[in-house]
Amino acid sequence: MVALMDTFENAQAVLWNRRRRRGFLSGTNGGEPAGDVGQASRLSEWDSRPGCPHRRAAGTSASLRQPGWLSQSYASGFTLLELLVVIAIIALLATLGSSMWQRGQRNARAVGCTQNLRQIGAGLAKYVGDHDGTFPTLEMARTSKSQDVPVLDTELRAYVPDARAFSCPEDRTHLAETTGTSYQWNHRLNGQRLASLSVSFVQIAPIDEPSRIMVMGDKEGFHPDVENKMNVLYADGHASRELTFMDDPPRK
Repeated sequence: MVALMDTFENAQAVLWNRRRRRGFLSGTNGGEPAGDVGQASRLSEWDSRPGCPHRRAAGTSASLRQPGWLSQSYASGFTLLELLVVIAIIALLATLGSSMWQRGQRNARAVGCTQNLRQIGAGLAKYVGDHDGTFPTLEMARTSKSQDVPVLDTELRAYVPDARAFSCPEDRTHLAETTGTSYQWNHRLNGQRLASLSVSFVQIAPIDEPSRIMVMGDKEGFHPDVENKMNVLYADGHASRELTFMDDPPRK
């Protein structure tokens, strides 16, 4: 808006200057006084017209009648202080934008993690269906792929179409590469039947609600923007960032 006003003012100033050079403001026409006195009289009359960009209000200094492009108050560029302020603002905006973008990426990877858990849960449901409604007997986790023990990625691999589902997108410590999966199994479910699941924790009453029985979850707190920093798969098949197995059971 300021630039547009300056352009409009400069255009009017150019028109005023052209008319002045052509003698429009000259004192030699129409019997006006010649010389400096006549020219000053015509200038005063011209300045008082409504369309003049340099029309002077009552009590205004004569110096304000000068065109904007003649005024020394108009700077030809930015000062050093102004440039520093602009650079600081740009740097601040860039930092905020980068932080928001990174947070969005982390949230997207957390969502991808829950999708992985749902895929493994679907494979587990097929396994249970093939084994008379009984959960597998697995180790909670292994320290390396060289260990020959039954774990999630070995026993359920045939039931999960995509092997990448065993790797959390936010697994920065590469546990999936070294141990076979980013997720650990709740060994308290070993050999239990789906119809009568029940899990007990220290100082917590037995849990027999599938929606609160943890089946598997992240080995570590991979997700810094999630309240509990981990995702969990529950026995009813839903995956969530909420650790409902640690909550008090609802009163009946």
